[in-house]
This record gives sequence, structure tokens and C-alpha cells, in this order.
Amino acid sequence: MTERTEQRTETGADLLIRLIRQSGAEVLFGYPGGAVLPLYDAVYRHHMRHVLARHEQGAVHAAEGYARVSGKPGVVFATSGPGATNLVTGLMDALIDSLPLVVFTGQVTRQAINTDAFQEADVIGITGSVTKHNFRVRNANELPEVVAKAFFLATSGRPGPVLVDLPKDICAGRLENAPDLVRDFQLPGYCVPNKADARVVNQLVQALKKAERPVLLSGAGVLHAHAARKLRVFAETCHLPVVTTFLGLGSMPASHPLFLGMGGMHGTFAANMALSECDLLLNIGSRFDDRLTGNLEKFAPNAEVAHVDIDASEIGKVVHTDYGLVGDAGAVLDQLQSALKEPMPGHRAWLNHLYGYADAHPIHYDHVLASRELLPQYVIEQICRFAGPDAVVATDVGQHQMWTAQYYHFEQPNRFVSSGGLGTMGFGLPAAIGAQIACPQKKVVAIIGDGGFQMTLQELAVITERKLPVKIFILNNHTLGMVRQWQEAFYGERYAESIPEMQPDFVRLAESYGIAAQQLTDPSCAAEVIESVFATDGPFLVDCTVKQMENVAPMVPPGKGLMEMTGV
Repeated sequence: MTERTEQRTETGADLLIRLIRQSGAEVLFGYPGGAVLPLYDAVYRHHMRHVLARHEQGAVHAAEGYARVSGKPGVVFATSGPGATNLVTGLMDALIDSLPLVVFTGQVTRQAINTDAFQEADVIGITGSVTKHNFRVRNANELPEVVAKAFFLATSGRPGPVLVDLPKDICAGRLENAPDLVRDFQLPGYCVPNKADARVVNQLVQALKKAERPVLLSGAGVLHAHAARKLRVFAETCHLPVVTTFLGLGSMPASHPLFLGMGGMHGTFAANMALSECDLLLNIGSRFDDRLTGNLEKFAPNAEVAHVDIDASEIGKVVHTDYGLVGDAGAVLDQLQSALKEPMPGHRAWLNHLYGYADAHPIHYDHVLASRELLPQYVIEQICRFAGPDAVVATDVGQHQMWTAQYYHFEQPNRFVSSGGLGTMGFGLPAAIGAQIACPQKKVVAIIGDGGFQMTLQELAVITERKLPVKIFILNNHTLGMVRQWQEAFYGERYAESIPEMQPDFVRLAESYGIAAQQLTDPSCAAEVIESVFATDGPFLVDCTVKQMENVAPMVPPGKGLMEMTGV
């Protein structure tokens, strides 16, 4: 059934804006062009809030940042042809990191499709593999149902990006008595799981009672399900040491005594040894990606594996699974908690064993050197110190991203915004913009590298235009740091194209956009400078000249198991 209001005559673009509002969206991220001029005319006339990015990639990454911290779908507008193709990286990024987006792309008129018209592209074909689903609208009367389905698909089950391709003549044409958003529709074959099989839940609880060395692995699925509190309570009830994935950071408070840190390639020694020595591994909301597992033949070799995931295709896809529980992380945690009929083992010997690893091999850097040369780890520690536990931190991709995961202590969920599965350079600055728009009252920090910053630095204009108080810290080592580190370790120190000969003056660049900026080189005044930055009301950029040849450690080399970390 559909809900109808009073009779009206409106354009397809007017109808679309009305439907987007009825879907609950409050802001659009986009960039105009010829095929979406009717849409932008409707945005203007209906006073829809719109954030003008300076590149379509900036728009989609900003929408990702918005979605990551708000839990609401980010909505994107882009024109046909190059406007749509410029979104592909962000769509893939959102798909692999399970972020809800609803993206509307312009298209040439229906009669011009398949004629190689100006700025025509096969958007449906191009985006089929980088979206959860995509739609081509064939007439305006389809809009109420297509828009409803798009928002539902983006946010239900495993979240992801959904694209709607809109021929220009549909948006420009007029309709009479157009209906409101469809509230009742059918999606044959699409099933959204909630609770897991009760039989398997009970089997897992019995296995937990028998386990002597259990570990709980918490992934981003816990955060998508808003289940961080439930996970903490369950871990406390069962006395389970907790390891998080990179994107699971914040699902367990960093200061909690059961938290061992992040696992994987650049994880803590204690976390990786827990994964290696456990006899029962309970994975909630992680897809067992290769950066977490290392060599699969050496991953949790003596453990029974339980995997909770809302996406059934992830169960057993990478790691053999003994207990597969398909369902929402929060709902399954409720089931597990309810199934605990008696006190669980305390695992004191196991916990003390892991604490011994943590004490003997903490994440560390050279503090003596840090007194003479500005080290990136020290900078991140000071940012964490002065930003406060409620701040939202967005990173780009590279060494600074891993140092942030290691040295920034996330105490609350949904405070960490980063590109995980795709590892998209250029993500950090626009994602911070989207996060600030989603959380205008919170401190938002962008920690980025000089390489990634130069991919989307034009989005500084949005910060000025929207008066967004984002604090930007460039960890500037004048190199493509992670590439250079791998060249040092595995390519005989042949630094092919990883140390650029020039880069702009980032301070003057920021000032040209109307943003206050300062260069930081002296470690003795770093704390004072960083504290003063967070005392300012508006945006601020700090260009931190850090040690060029500093490496991320520890590290699991390619092909090695988690227990074979170097640099511990």
C-alpha cells in the first residue's frame, strides 16, 4: 500500500527530493552537472541541505564519514559520465567496510541511452560489482518504490552502498498526483537475519564453559549493530580477553582490563599471541580479512572457531568455522547472554599468561629519540591526550593510520573513521568533514599523511565554507611512508617513486583557504602546540614534520603467522 497526500503536480526532481526527505535524510553530499540540473534546481527550490564537495570522490568519502559516526545513510548526488565514475572508489570502499550510502547519479535522457551521448556511461554495468544493489529508473512513477527500496537495502542486514541511476528527462518531466514513499514493498529472495539458530547458540555456550583459553574477537559488525555495551557485558560475564580488528576499535574500551588491543599485521603482541594460542575463538562481526589473520595455515591452529555475522556468506569463507551463527551481533549477544545459566570459568591463569605478554612486549617507540626528533607516535599520543575521549578521529591510509590504531586509545564506539578493507588514500579529510557534519557538537580530528592529503586537499574549501571546526594534523614525513617501509624491508631499500622531490607549503596552502595553520618541528613544544590547537574554536591545520625513516612496528611479514611478529 502507499500513502497519498493532497493532489499535486510536480517534476520528477521535486518528487525525488520529497521522497528523500520522507526517508529521513537531512543532508546531501554532491557535485552538480548537466544531467542533474533538474535535481539541483529542486534542491534550490526546496531548500534541501546540500554540501558541495570539490570532487565527487570527496562527496562520497564525506558521506561515508557521515554514515560511520551517525549510523544513518549518507546520501550522494553526482552527474552522469565522469561524475558517476568518480564515485566508484568510494562505492567500493563503502561496500567492503559495510557503510550505508544511497547514491543518485544523473544519466542522459532515456532516448539517448546506448548512443554514446555526451557524458553517457553504463553506470549500472560499472557499479554492479561495487554496490550492494543498483537501480535504473525507467519512469517517474517508479521513484516512490525505488527510493524506499534503496534506503532499506542500504541500511538493513549488512549495510552497504545502493545506487539509483536517473535519466535526465525523468527528473525534468512533470507528474500529477505522485504518491508518497512506498511503505510496503516486496524484495523476493532478500532476507535480513536477526537471531541465530538457538541450537548452535547453546552448543557454543557449552563450548565456552569447557574452554580453557577462549578469546573474543570484536569486529566492525559490533559497531554497526550498536552492540558495544552488550559485547563488554558479555566479555565481563564470561571473563573473556578481547581482541578487536582495526575497524572494531572502540567496540571495547581501550582502558578495560580485558582488552588486549588490536590484532593483525600491526597489532599488539599480546593480541596476536591470544589469537595464536587460544583453544576457542569467538569472532563477532569480523570477516577474517587477510591483514588480521596473516598466514591462514598458522591462524588459531588449535582453536575451535565460532563466527557471528549478519552476512551468511562470510561464515566459513576464510576460516573453517565450527559454530556458525548468522544474525545481528546485538541480537546474538542477547541470545548468548540469556543462555548463560550458571557462572562461567574465571580463566585467571590464561588472562595472567596474556598479561605477561602485554607487559613484556608493549607497543613502544624510542622515547630518547623522541626528545630530539619529532616522532609520529608521540604526536598521536598528544592528540589523544588533548582531544579527549569523546572526539571523533578520521584518518587517511598509510603509516599514520596504523600509528593511530596503536597509540590513540578509543574508549567509546563510533569514534574512529578510517578506510579498512580498500585502504583508500584521500579518504581522511573528506571523511572528517562528513563526521563533523554528522556530529556538529563534537571535536573532530583528521590525522592524515602528506601523500593522502594531496589527493583530496581541495576539500579544505568545504571546511571554510561550512565553518567546520575540524582539527587537521598532517604527519608529514615527505614520503609515501608505508610504501617506503615495504621497499626498505622487502625490496632492498630501492625507494622507487616513494620519496617525492617536492610538495607544497601546507601552512600557506591552508591559509589560502582561510584556515589557520602552523608548522610543528620541535618535539619540546609539541604538547603545548597541540593543546593550543584544541583550545581554538575554528578549523586548524598543523603540518607536523616527523622523522622520515620511522617505521610502523611491530609487524607480521607477508606469509608469516601472527606469532611470527617482528619489531616487538
